[in-house]
Amino acid sequence: MQLLSSRRWRAATATAAVLALVLTGCSSEESFSYTPPTQVDGSLPDDTVAAMQAAVDNALVASGASGAIVGVWAPWSGSWVAGVGTQDREGGAAVSTDMSFRIADVTRLMTCDVLYALADRDVVELDANVADYVSGVADMRDEGITLLDLCNGTSGAGSSEGTVTSAWLNTPDRVWSPLELAGFGLARERVAPHTTFRDSDAGYLLLGLALERASGMTASELIAEYVTEPLGLADTSLPGPTPAVPGTGAVLNGHFLNPVEGGYDCAAPVDITKLSSSTGFTDSGVVSTITDLGRYVQAEAAQALRKDKKDKPARFGDPLPAADGAASWYQATGGGYLVGSMIGQHGWTPGYATAAYSDPTTGFTVAVVLNDSTAGAQFAQQLSWELAAIASKAPAAAGQTAPEFGLPFTAEQYHQATIDAAIPCVAPPAAE
Repeated sequence: MQLLSSRRWRAATATAAVLALVLTGCSSEESFSYTPPTQVDGSLPDDTVAAMQAAVDNALVASGASGAIVGVWAPWSGSWVAGVGTQDREGGAAVSTDMSFRIADVTRLMTCDVLYALADRDVVELDANVADYVSGVADMRDEGITLLDLCNGTSGAGSSEGTVTSAWLNTPDRVWSPLELAGFGLARERVAPHTTFRDSDAGYLLLGLALERASGMTASELIAEYVTEPLGLADTSLPGPTPAVPGTGAVLNGHFLNPVEGGYDCAAPVDITKLSSSTGFTDSGVVSTITDLGRYVQAEAAQALRKDKKDKPARFGDPLPAADGAASWYQATGGGYLVGSMIGQHGWTPGYATAAYSDPTTGFTVAVVLNDSTAGAQFAQQLSWELAAIASKAPAAAGQTAPEFGLPFTAEQYHQATIDAAIPCVAPPAAE
């Protein structure tokens, strides 16, 4: 009876909060405005751009991708936003910076934005048990798994992608139930909860379901209400589950490579631009453009959406090692990764590998997408860090002062790591 009463109380609270917004005729973000850090108007120096261009070219060769879109903003020096390569390996249209794409695991940050927004408005509690809102996870009640655990990656749950990747690639039009998809990760052996970070797509799928139940709104509506509309991200959204390309205007074509004996058939990438967003939902389903993505991660690192509540509690204040044996500067919490002083996320979804990071103090920001997901997130992650290492050393423009800003790795380190990890391209066996 006590559990039932708790559920009813939370549901009533959520309903009252939403109803209050409707009755007053105003949005929860009506008084919010976001002003990005002052940015030097102009390109980064030619030698900096040349080094970054070489980094992108290297990543394209190694990853098997035919195109990339990158954005680098150094507020004290300048910016570089560019489309590199073509839509397909056979040529085709040049990649342009206005193209939409899937932002993969950066979606996780937005899902956690919604969690904190609802908590700040007393619709949910960060330490509410997951089983209060999601059915079929009674074991999480017993283990005391909270909504905050799902956001922080400390629920102990596993990841579903290893089980369902082939289904995603072979049936891109399939519409998935979030709970069904999460179930593959929940079936994996758990790790110790609360104190161990685990990269778990299942956790963010469950979090999306819980937030929908708590608010009475869809995940798409929640991300629009609490993330994209307040930040002015007109080209960013979580689409509905109907299979579609990632935008209504120009889109970046997404691909993957088929494996063959000894490597991959790089000469015949498979187009998977049209896909159901249900493959990612609140884990990796959002679509955006490079300008919106850069603006978002810059605001996210600074916790602009939380305004005066950003330290109550500090969302990125207690990170954990991102993996066993990870460098001390590579940590995770709050739906993202902390890389030195930068905060962001990297990941993949069928057809695309994406990374976006920003330094909250200086506003220095890097965002990248590659139009091939064969190698997962690795090449986008390494490219973003290489670009960051290059651009962080850009000299100040006239009248500006370069900040004391450095990163715990070098561009050369990740340039070579990308070369070393290159996908082996081999000719497929001849047809008999």
